[in-house]
Amino acid sequence: MLLAGSILLAVFVLPDAWDVPVVVLGAVAEVAETAFWVWFSRRGDARVGPQTLIGAPAVVAQACRPTGSVRIQGEVWSARCDAGADAGATVIVRSVEGLTLVVERKPLPERDETSSRPTANST
Repeated sequence: MLLAGSILLAVFVLPDAWDVPVVVLGAVAEVAETAFWVWFSRRGDARVGPQTLIGAPAVVAQACRPTGSVRIQGEVWSARCDAGADAGATVIVRSVEGLTLVVERKPLPERDETSSRPTANST
């Protein structure tokens, strides 16, 4: 599109001295744009299927003791949690077996003991 526009400008609008530079500039811009879009379209493989859920957090919809269901990315999946998880708990998907997600409870964040102590005010 840029090349066609630059050719039209060179033929009908611009003085003769500008014809070649404008067409060359339009061609360079056209090649650069094409190279960018080729790079952009090949930057990564498409990820599809249930394997993309591995490592993602899910919320337990029906208690998993050891089987139940979880809600993940707007869908409800059958799940198995060997350690057990109550409804509303957050779990992490570890693997997929057929149409069942194998999940484990999300570890609690470690608590920093130094931040819970009151600080001494120097007055």
